[in-house]
Amino acid sequence: MTIAATQQRYLVQRKAEYDLMLHPHTESSHLTAEAAHIAEDHIAKAVVVKDASGYAIVVIPANNWLKMDYLRDELNRDLHLATEDEITGLFDDCVPGAVPPLGPAYGIETLLDESLTSLADVYFEAGDHEQLVHLRGEDFQALLSGARRGYYSHDS
Repeated sequence: MTIAATQQRYLVQRKAEYDLMLHPHTESSHLTAEAAHIAEDHIAKAVVVKDASGYAIVVIPANNWLKMDYLRDELNRDLHLATEDEITGLFDDCVPGAVPPLGPAYGIETLLDESLTSLADVYFEAGDHEQLVHLRGEDFQALLSGARRGYYSHDS
């Protein structure tokens, strides 16, 4: 598979300069970081949450864990993790488990962890388990310029 069509359209429409990085098939962000020889905290991981208002993507470093209680309090919402079936339905052009952090491309509210905003380079799932999208940090931030920012994660 190549980059998910929705992501590719979004990147092209916004004139983002990116490249794709191939790596051996992996099933976790940790293994992806090892296979691609990238620091795990430079991989943007998307965590999908939901409540009665709908879905949201929280973009955090791959080596971190989402602070769900903090997120609920900060947003004053009864958020829970979305199920795999729900996630698969939201990202039907991606392989299950390869959730992209580009919520705006899919019309999904997005929250960006501040710890990703100081990076020179950011990597994230291209839509499968064998490729990463690589962007300069400032380009990544521009793609998520409308995202709410905060400290939504902690080290694992």
